[in-house]
Amino acid sequence: MNAPLGLNQLFDAETDLPRLREIPYNYTSFSDREVVIRLLGETAWQALTELRASRRTGRSARMLFEVLGDIWVVQRNPFLQDDLLDNAKRRQMLIDALWHRLGEVEKRVTTDSAAQVNILLNAARGAVERFEAEFAAVALLRKKAQKIFSRFTANDNITFDGISRVAHVTDATDWRVE
Repeated sequence: MNAPLGLNQLFDAETDLPRLREIPYNYTSFSDREVVIRLLGETAWQALTELRASRRTGRSARMLFEVLGDIWVVQRNPFLQDDLLDNAKRRQMLIDALWHRLGEVEKRVTTDSAAQVNILLNAARGAVERFEAEFAAVALLRKKAQKIFSRFTANDNITFDGISRVAHVTDATDWRVE
């Protein structure tokens, strides 16, 4: 959890240090580094680190982090997942927005940073493709599970909604697993 900083700490902080959290909606215990590696891979994190070291980040980096933040928040929130599964138009609008942001990043590529940015763009495109495909895979899996489980129990006992999933995601112990 990010602890709030006092005003004196903000003024005394070095300006060249990156912010604690740059990925929107990352209210998890995962650092931005861990989120980037989970969604894009270690090579993409290294490319991002190189771009930061050469001070070649800015609007494009923020747009990339917005893409990652949107994917991350949906993956971590069963209620958003359900909403997007149930609403194809809204889901497509989100996916189109992700692709649009990546297109805007691509427009800003300069020759001196092209290699690292292309690594990031290719990884981000793969993440968006996986994100998009995941909805069809989940819908299919739920349909198969419904069919199998309905042989053994009433259909109203088989639920995949966010409340049911959140209620059964862990047992009563203090140990939490992903």
